[in-house]
Amino acid sequence: MERLIMREIKKWYDENERMCLLIDGARQVGKSYIINEFGKRYCKSFLEVNLLENKDACRLLSRASSTEDILRDLDVLFPGKLVPHETVVFFDEVQECPDIVTAVKFLVLDARYRYILSGSLLGVEYENVRSMPVGYMQMMQMYPLSFAEFLMAYGVTDEILEYLRDSFTNVKPMDEVIHNRIMSLFRQYLIVGGMPAAVQRYLDVNTFSAVREIHEHILNTYRADIAKYDRSKKPQLIDIFDAIPEELNSQTKRFNYATLDVPGKTSFIENSFLWLTHAGVAIPVYNVEEPRYPLRMSKSHSLLKLFMNDVGLLDYAYFSDNVQVKILTDDSNVNFGAVYENYVAQELVCNGVKPYYFKSNNMGELDFVVEINSKVVPLEVKSGKDYHRHNALNKIMSVRNYSVEKAYVFNSSGKIETDEKRIYMPIYMAMFLKDAKPETVAIKRDNEPWVIPDRKA
Repeated sequence: MERLIMREIKKWYDENERMCLLIDGARQVGKSYIINEFGKRYCKSFLEVNLLENKDACRLLSRASSTEDILRDLDVLFPGKLVPHETVVFFDEVQECPDIVTAVKFLVLDARYRYILSGSLLGVEYENVRSMPVGYMQMMQMYPLSFAEFLMAYGVTDEILEYLRDSFTNVKPMDEVIHNRIMSLFRQYLIVGGMPAAVQRYLDVNTFSAVREIHEHILNTYRADIAKYDRSKKPQLIDIFDAIPEELNSQTKRFNYATLDVPGKTSFIENSFLWLTHAGVAIPVYNVEEPRYPLRMSKSHSLLKLFMNDVGLLDYAYFSDNVQVKILTDDSNVNFGAVYENYVAQELVCNGVKPYYFKSNNMGELDFVVEINSKVVPLEVKSGKDYHRHNALNKIMSVRNYSVEKAYVFNSSGKIETDEKRIYMPIYMAMFLKDAKPETVAIKRDNEPWVIPDRKA
């Protein structure tokens, strides 16, 4: 299964010889698979050290006090596997041995081998790392399959993806047949989601019931991970995690601390939100007080929406088997609002775009507000047929101080059209919302000699 992060890993391998690579992400998003696949494709010599399964390796490396100790232990554990200046060593499940993260600086300086690290709950376990190897580690975040990756797994060609991208970038009408086929795959994606195991099972057996078994297993795995965080407060934290679908489907879509039966509410709930987001199992979308650049300047820490890290898991939490047909047929009796919004939140974070939302008593609410190429861009997500109604968006775009140059309204229609500054796009086009790569600016060096003027003149 092809993943776009493979290109970034190859770029690191080619360009950052004096850095190790740490791939962070939630459990079950495919980190181990993609790193092993990278080793098969591009490395002359590749060694995987799974610190969860190999207890001897974990015990020995935890006791090592120097680079030589670590390399000697590896040679004892894997005789003949280390080839100087050729082997890439992959430490998997490094949360089981946090000292490896500290030691990797000295391993990089030693320069005999290259190193890749990965594991689950890394955002939570960093507090157990004595010293982060700043300047010696490149970090990448990995997510479930994006919709583009799902299309690739389903056999959609690069030519079709480029056709879609061109329609998005240049606001060109689309062929109706292509739209209908992509929209059909999009509805399947809402049910299957992007967890690699779920996607692979769907491709293999083509039944949603088998996929739901995968979703159930993943959610149970997440709950087991939560239990490791704070055993005394495990039930409350699991309640917050399980409440995400319900809160997204509420009228406000925001968490209300008062509705959660948690002792010592505010501080514990805030820490719980941070834990869930650092562990990669939830996506936080904070409120901003005004939609002006830069958005982070007006970010509110007390108002947020919390989305699932995978729309397939959200769908599993919402719907029973008999609703899947209604999703596939876009039944108007089903409320797709929260599911569509979860999809958009996923695509934004996959593309490195930080999502916010805006709400004002006077102006209403915007589903998302993002920064694209240093410009604030409002996003509205409409699951119904009446997608031209968006009073809050109209009010906000009329405020001159906000300087909003364009906004997107994503919906289930196949029409691509503009109405002044508003651009209407099919919902799946959110996969193309991304910052352009910054241009390289050449700075002319000032080599002129300094002349101090004569003050007496």
